[in-house]
Amino acid sequence: MSRTSAPAAPSPDATPATYEEALGELERLVAAMEGQQLPLDQLLQSYKRGAELLGFCRARLEAVEQQVKVLEGDGLKSWGES
Repeated sequence: MSRTSAPAAPSPDATPATYEEALGELERLVAAMEGQQLPLDQLLQSYKRGAELLGFCRARLEAVEQQVKVLEGDGLKSWGES
Protein backbone atom coordinates (compact mmCIF):
# COMPACT_ATOMS: atom_id res chain seq x y z
CA MET A 1 0.00 0.00 0.00
CA SER A 2 1.47 3.37 -0.98
CA ARG A 3 0.89 6.50 0.96
CA THR A 4 0.39 9.79 -0.78
CA SER A 5 1.46 12.82 1.11
CA ALA A 6 -0.17 16.20 0.92
CA PRO A 7 1.74 18.81 -1.04
CA ALA A 8 4.14 20.69 1.16
CA ALA A 9 3.27 24.28 1.93
CA PRO A 10 5.79 26.75 0.57
CA SER A 11 8.46 27.84 2.97
CA PRO A 12 7.65 31.26 4.45
CA ASP A 13 10.98 32.50 3.08
CA ALA A 14 10.46 31.03 -0.39
CA THR A 15 10.14 33.35 -3.34
CA PRO A 16 6.50 33.38 -4.43
CA ALA A 17 5.73 31.78 -7.78
CA THR A 18 3.26 34.48 -8.80
CA TYR A 19 2.15 38.00 -7.98
CA GLU A 20 -1.18 36.63 -6.76
CA GLU A 21 0.54 34.17 -4.42
CA ALA A 22 2.68 36.95 -2.95
CA LEU A 23 -0.31 39.25 -2.56
CA GLY A 24 -2.32 36.53 -0.81
CA GLU A 25 0.49 35.82 1.64
CA LEU A 26 0.95 39.54 2.24
CA GLU A 27 -2.77 39.95 2.97
CA ARG A 28 -2.66 37.05 5.46
CA LEU A 29 0.37 38.55 7.21
CA VAL A 30 -1.26 41.96 7.49
CA ALA A 31 -4.47 40.44 8.87
CA ALA A 32 -2.54 38.47 11.49
CA MET A 33 -0.48 41.51 12.46
CA GLU A 34 -3.53 43.77 12.69
CA GLY A 35 -5.37 41.18 14.75
CA GLN A 36 -2.55 41.27 17.31
CA GLN A 37 -2.40 37.49 17.17
CA LEU A 38 1.40 37.30 17.09
CA PRO A 39 4.10 37.62 19.75
CA LEU A 40 6.65 40.41 19.28
CA ASP A 41 9.32 38.20 17.67
CA GLN A 42 6.80 36.87 15.16
CA LEU A 43 5.60 40.40 14.44
CA LEU A 44 9.15 41.36 13.51
CA GLN A 45 9.55 38.28 11.28
CA SER A 46 6.18 39.00 9.68
CA TYR A 47 7.18 42.59 9.05
CA LYS A 48 10.41 41.47 7.36
CA ARG A 49 8.56 38.91 5.25
CA GLY A 50 5.94 41.51 4.35
CA ALA A 51 8.68 43.87 3.15
CA GLU A 52 10.11 41.08 0.97
CA LEU A 53 6.68 40.29 -0.48
CA LEU A 54 5.98 43.97 -1.12
CA GLY A 55 9.26 44.29 -2.98
CA PHE A 56 8.40 41.22 -5.06
CA CYS A 57 4.95 42.63 -5.92
CA ARG A 58 6.36 46.02 -6.87
CA ALA A 59 9.00 44.41 -9.09
CA ARG A 60 6.38 42.28 -10.85
CA LEU A 61 4.13 45.30 -11.41
CA GLU A 62 7.04 47.30 -12.82
CA ALA A 63 7.99 44.42 -15.13
CA VAL A 64 4.43 44.15 -16.41
CA GLU A 65 4.26 47.92 -16.88
CA GLN A 66 7.42 47.78 -18.99
CA GLN A 67 5.98 44.96 -21.09
CA VAL A 68 2.78 46.95 -21.67
CA LYS A 69 4.84 49.98 -22.70
CA VAL A 70 6.66 47.86 -25.25
CA LEU A 71 3.39 46.43 -26.56
CA GLU A 72 1.82 49.89 -26.75
CA GLY A 73 4.92 51.43 -28.36
CA ASP A 74 5.64 53.59 -25.29
CA GLY A 75 2.50 55.57 -26.09
CA LEU A 76 0.47 54.69 -22.99
CA LYS A 77 -2.74 56.62 -22.51
CA SER A 78 -4.22 57.44 -19.15
CA TRP A 79 -7.29 55.43 -18.17
CA GLY A 80 -9.62 58.31 -18.90
CA GLU A 81 -8.42 58.97 -22.47
CA SER A 82 -10.24 57.51 -25.46
